[in-house]
Amino acid sequence: MKMATSVEEYIEGQEVYRKGLEILREIMLSTDVQETVKWGMPTYTINGKNVIGISAFKHHFGVWFFNGVFLTDPHRILYNAQEGKTKGLRQLRFKETKEIDKSIILAYVYEAIDNQRKGLEVKPTKKPLVIPKELSTVLAENDKLAGLFESLTLGKKKEFAEYITNAKREETKLKRIEKIIPMILNNIGLNDKYK
Repeated sequence: MKMATSVEEYIEGQEVYRKGLEILREIMLSTDVQETVKWGMPTYTINGKNVIGISAFKHHFGVWFFNGVFLTDPHRILYNAQEGKTKGLRQLRFKETKEIDKSIILAYVYEAIDNQRKGLEVKPTKKPLVIPKELSTVLAENDKLAGLFESLTLGKKKEFAEYITNAKREETKLKRIEKIIPMILNNIGLNDKYK
């Protein structure tokens, strides 16, 4: 699926939840956020900082708050998308447009804007680079590959390391190493196509 380059294009591309997204967009635009598109989805910022996004998924649509962990959530309606992994992001989810309560959403939006203006942000924690033993072995056997791997950005190195580490079976780890060798040789990151 092609990434949207405008909010209109994103919303028009949503068959099931188009009307709900239109309502959410109208709510966002009634505040002083700036509308933009990031990662192919409508994103709303204050002073260039991401505050809110709206999107549609397979079984719901909704609002996400980039630093939603700081919201008071008096109605207890916020979701953590991945408990234990997601630090700051929180979501409001809807299955039908009739579930949308503009006054409640606006209260959450205004609080999120206020929190951003106060500078409340979850700072990303930096994970150290840990090279899996399978990759270390391959790099030790090939000086050219090792040199090119070393010249990659820290982000690309981490992507490759995590890609291999996340495989459960040894066979899968080795297949993944075979896949990334040409990428390393050509200075291509695992997720470059999404950037």
